[in-house]
Amino acid sequence: MASSGWIERIRSRTGTGPAEAKLALRVTIAGSLAYGVTKVFDLPQGYWAVITAVVVMQASVGGSLKAAIERFSGTLAGAAYGGLIAAFVPHGSPLSLGFAIVVALFPLALLAAVKPAFRVAPITSLIMLLPPTGQAIGPLASAFDRVLEITLGNIVGVIVSLFVLPARAHTLMTDAAAKVISLNADLLSVFIEELTAGPNGRSALQKLHPQIRSALKKAEAAGEEAARERKSHLTEAPNPEPLIRTLYRVRHDLVMIGRASSSALPQPVLDRLGPSLMALHHATRELLLNLAEALHHRRIAPDAEAFRLALGAFIGEAEALRSASLVRELPGKTFGQIFALGFAFEQFQKNLDDLLARTDELAVRRTNDPTGS
Repeated sequence: MASSGWIERIRSRTGTGPAEAKLALRVTIAGSLAYGVTKVFDLPQGYWAVITAVVVMQASVGGSLKAAIERFSGTLAGAAYGGLIAAFVPHGSPLSLGFAIVVALFPLALLAAVKPAFRVAPITSLIMLLPPTGQAIGPLASAFDRVLEITLGNIVGVIVSLFVLPARAHTLMTDAAAKVISLNADLLSVFIEELTAGPNGRSALQKLHPQIRSALKKAEAAGEEAARERKSHLTEAPNPEPLIRTLYRVRHDLVMIGRASSSALPQPVLDRLGPSLMALHHATRELLLNLAEALHHRRIAPDAEAFRLALGAFIGEAEALRSASLVRELPGKTFGQIFALGFAFEQFQKNLDDLLARTDELAVRRTNDPTGS
């Protein structure tokens, strides 16, 4: 309770969100705890444990597990290879040291280029050539201490991530997904405005599209971390992949709607389709915003009946327009635009239904597991 009060005071003064404040607190605890443990064991290069604990701390447990595994594997490879180079390749002169650096770096740099999980290996190998205490205790002993301290830092980081204000990746994923859906509602409003009033929302689109792409990337990254948590049996939450896949499908549907909305409909067509189009806009926007709220709080998805009725009414009006005498006066481009708009909304409905199902799945699992894991 006391820590929660501190977090709230920090948030109010800095304007940060709860996730950022909790992450900052976990990083601080992990670094301080790792420092204390190194003093208990009197480790000669204990600062590496502190640095590793800080590096390992991520926004979620799944992210911390990934960082810990990559840090450990890269350090183990770099320390082992770098220790051998330091032990058996002469590097007492500037020329021999330059040769040793080449021998130490190239193979591990190539490994890191192929497998990014080993990106710290070249750095560790290079450090092994001139460690601050390695010259006193020997290169092989220094390599052993380095692996031990990095391992200790990994353990501390993962433990703190698990037990100090743990942020499950599924929660981060659903928050990011809710942000995507909320932005999609704004995007749809811009499209409808372009259909009815012309391309006046270009500046809004230039802001919305990067925001949606950024939120999608955050959701996808959190989804990968959530999958890692599931594989590690840290959570019983459902597979995150279907939710991310459906978010991208809905995104593609909205791109199709945007293409069909690139120019305003002629006034005679708006007189016929305008009321049903605006009703569809309001029903869709309300459904998307309620869906975003449901995902954010892991609640059952909202009822989509109003959206389905509005879409059916619009499709019916568009079909009726084909048989009206007005259609013979329309240019082919306008007729194609109406057809494309109806088709895009029908595809949008299919993927939106899937998104509603994914939301229900998350809500049911949250009900069965009140801890939110």
